[in-house]
Amino acid sequence: MTVQRVSMVTLGVADLERSRAFYEAWGWTARQATEEIVFYQLGTLVLALFPLSAFAEDQGRADAVAGLGVGGSALAQNYVSEAEVDERYQAALAAGATDLKKPVAVGWGGYSGYIADPDGHVWELAVNPFWVTAEDGATRIPDDLPEG
Repeated sequence: MTVQRVSMVTLGVADLERSRAFYEAWGWTARQATEEIVFYQLGTLVLALFPLSAFAEDQGRADAVAGLGVGGSALAQNYVSEAEVDERYQAALAAGATDLKKPVAVGWGGYSGYIADPDGHVWELAVNPFWVTAEDGATRIPDDLPEG
């Protein structure tokens, strides 16, 4: 059994149709959808959009909807080239994302920028020259990567 994994990420959203429209304008295709939830297949991971009130209720915290806002986290998409990062960054802005940080060369040797979706969920778009990112987006940390 593989223990160290994430199978699905669920984003609580204020307006499901608005959020779905954003992700689809950004080039994503829903794999399964109802009036209550939308699922996207992201390689080996599933991303779900779920209305905040239903998400809170599902967690047994129906009285805590306001406390389910975005926290100190970011989702990330790694790319092979800076040009890909720039293209996806511009596509996100065109789809309605908020510009947080334009992609730039960063001190650790990579290239990255940040956007936020309509609900404030933060996405980093990056190139990490020390990792392997396949054409399909699968990202692997090499076995021979030195620590530290």
